[in-house]
Amino acid sequence: RVNSHMKLDGVLDDHIWQDALVMALNYEVSPGDNIPALVETEMLLCYDENHIYAGFRCYDPDPSQIRARICDRDNIWGDDWVGINLDTFNDESRSFLFLCNPYGIQSDDIECSNGGAGSWDAIWASNGRITNEGYIVEMAIPFSSLRFQRTDSDQIWGVDAIRSYPRDVDHRLGLIFRDPNNNCYWCQFDKLIGFQGATPGRNIEIDPTLSAVYSQERDDNGKFIESGNEVNPGVTGRWGFTPNLTLNVTVNPDFSQVEADAAQLDINEQFALWYDEKRPFFLEGTDYFYTRVTAVHTRTIADPNFGVKITGKEGPNVIGFFTAQDDITNLLFPSSEGSDDASLDQTNIGTAFRYRRDIWNNSTIGVIATDRESEGYYNRLAGFDGRLRLSRRDRVAWTVCGSTTEYPDDVAAEYDQSNDPINGWATSTIYSHESQTWDWYICHNHISPDFRADLGFETMVDYRYTEGGWGHTWNRDPGYWWHMLNFGSGYEYEDTFDGDLLHHHGSFWFNYAGPMHTYFNVEGAYGRKTYDGVKFENWGLWVDGSIRPAGCIYMWLGSRYGARIDYAHTRAGLQWQMNSELEYVIGRHLKLELDHTYDQLDVDDGRLFTANILQLKTMYQFNKRTFLRVITQYVHYDRNVNLYEDQDTNSTDQSVFNQVLFSYKINPQTVFYLGYSDYHDGDQDQNIIQTDRTVFAKIGYAWVI
Repeated sequence: RVNSHMKLDGVLDDHIWQDALVMALNYEVSPGDNIPALVETEMLLCYDENHIYAGFRCYDPDPSQIRARICDRDNIWGDDWVGINLDTFNDESRSFLFLCNPYGIQSDDIECSNGGAGSWDAIWASNGRITNEGYIVEMAIPFSSLRFQRTDSDQIWGVDAIRSYPRDVDHRLGLIFRDPNNNCYWCQFDKLIGFQGATPGRNIEIDPTLSAVYSQERDDNGKFIESGNEVNPGVTGRWGFTPNLTLNVTVNPDFSQVEADAAQLDINEQFALWYDEKRPFFLEGTDYFYTRVTAVHTRTIADPNFGVKITGKEGPNVIGFFTAQDDITNLLFPSSEGSDDASLDQTNIGTAFRYRRDIWNNSTIGVIATDRESEGYYNRLAGFDGRLRLSRRDRVAWTVCGSTTEYPDDVAAEYDQSNDPINGWATSTIYSHESQTWDWYICHNHISPDFRADLGFETMVDYRYTEGGWGHTWNRDPGYWWHMLNFGSGYEYEDTFDGDLLHHHGSFWFNYAGPMHTYFNVEGAYGRKTYDGVKFENWGLWVDGSIRPAGCIYMWLGSRYGARIDYAHTRAGLQWQMNSELEYVIGRHLKLELDHTYDQLDVDDGRLFTANILQLKTMYQFNKRTFLRVITQYVHYDRNVNLYEDQDTNSTDQSVFNQVLFSYKINPQTVFYLGYSDYHDGDQDQNIIQTDRTVFAKIGYAWVI
C-alpha cells in the first residue's frame, strides 16, 4: 500500500513505484510451452485507498520493431500490448482484464470459465511511451470500476499478467506457468494478499446524454421530405450500493449504435441472423446471464423507454436482474426447418432474473427466469443450469428450461401459431475432455416444438441433436516451419421429435499454425439432410487461412464448396462461397479494413443467384481521443428469375449504405459524436438512387461521485 500520488506519464519515476511489488513475466506460454521468455517484462503493483496501480517495463532488443498505433479504444489487436488479469473474488472462475498498447490505449474485458465472456467498458486511466529500451505503460484502475470481496481485513486476489510480443510469431508471455493439461486457467493465477481498506467510495456514476436526429426520405415525387426530427435527453445512473452489487437505472436512454452492424447475406437463409449486442447498459454483467440455451439476448429489446438492472456477486452467489419497457415487440417463430418473424407496434415489459452459486472446485449451479408481456401476449421461461469440473481435464455443463407462451389471436392466425397457450422445454448438455495433446467431446440438445425464448435467441425448435468428436494436437516451440498441428473428426445426428431425419454427417478437420502469424484450416463433411420431406446429399469442403506478413497488413481468406439446398424451391444446389478480409495500417493514424463476401448457387437448370457484399471501413485517429470514421457497404444480388417460381422476384437488387462519424471520447461514457448516414437502393428497373439520409449527434458525460 502506498500513500503518494502519481502522474500518468509513462515514466515510472513517481515515488509510489519505489515501494511497488515487482513481478517478472518469465514464461512464454504460446506458442512456446512455458519456455523462457524472449524478452524481459516487469510488472509493478501497488494500491491506495481508491486505486490499484500497475506499471509495466517492457524491454525490447529492437524498439523500432514495436507495433503500435494511435487507435480507438478496444482496437489494439495486432499491436504490441501488455495487461493485467485480476480475479478479485479469488473464485477462480471470472476475472477483469485490462490491456494497453505502447501508447497507453485501452482495452478491457471480462473473462469467464463458463464460456460467457462479457464485453465491458470500464472507466480507468492509462498512459504509455516508447523508449530506447522498449516501452512503458502505467495504469490507474479505480476500485469503483471493479467488483471485489467485502472485508475489512486483507483480501486475496488472483493475478496474471500477459504481454503480446508480435514479431514473426505472436509470442504470448505470462506471469504464471500454465499447465496445458489443466482446464482451469484461473486456478493457476498467482495470489496477491493485501488491499486492506480498499473501498469503491460512494461508487455513484451519473451519465446524462443528449441526442439529436434529423432525417429525410424521398417521396413518390422524388423530393426529400422531413421524416424525423427529434431531440432526446436521457440519463443513466450506476450505484454500487454494496462493494459487490451494482444498480443501473436508465430513463429515456439513447441506445443508438454509433457503428453500423456488418452487412450479412440474407439470401437463401434458413434461420434468422444473429447480431451482437453493443449497447453499454445491456453489456454490463452480460456474462451472468449466459446459459447453454440462449435464454437472454438483449438485442431483442429494440426501442426501450427505461431500464433497471442489478448485477453483482456476494460471496459465492451471483445475482443478475433487469427489466426494460420496449416500444416495439419483436417476435420470432422458430421451427425445425426455418424461422419467421414479426414486429408488433405495441409496448412490452421484458424482465430477466439470474442466480448462480459457486460450488466445490470451480463448479456452479444456477437458475434463470425471463418474462415478456404485452397486450394479448406473454412469454415466460424458467430453468436451471450447472457446470461441474470433474477433473483437471474433464467438465460437464447443462441447461434445462421450460417455457409458456400465448400470442394475440391475429398474430396466431397469420403466423400459424396456436390460439391457446403453448408449453415447451429445452435441454442442452456437453461433456468435454481437454489436454495438451488430446481432446474429445459429446453434446446433446433436446428442444421441443413449442419452446420459445422470446427474450433470448433460439431460432430452431422441434429437434434432437447429438454431436461427438475428438482431436489430437502437436505443439512445437517457435523457430520452425510450424508450431501447431491439429487433426480430428466428428459426427452429428439431428432429427425431429417425430423421428424424422433433419441431417447427419461425418466430418474431419486439419489446422496448422506457423510463422508470420499464419493459420490454415481445412474441413470436410459428408452425410444426408432432409428439408420439406425431401432427402438431399449433404457434403462440403471448407478452407480458410490467414497471414500477417508485416505488422501493418493482415489478410484472411475463406471458401466453401459443396451441396446447398435451394430452400425456396426445395431442390438441390451447388454452392461456392468466398469470404475475405484485408486490414492495412498506414503510419500510426490511418487504418483501412476491406471485407468481401461472394456467394453463388447453381441448380440443375443453371445459376440461381450470385450475391456480393463489400464493406470498406476507413478510420483516421487524430489522437487518443478523436477519430473520423467512414463506412461504406455495397450489396448486389443477381437472380435468374426464370428459375424462380415467383415471377415477381427482382432479377437485381443493389444497395449502398454510407456512414460518416466524428468522435471525441474521453472515456466510454464521456463522449461527443457527430455523424451522417444515407441509404441508396436500386433494382433491375431503376439505377441506385438515394432514398434517405440522416444527421445525428450525441453528447454524454460521466459524472463519477
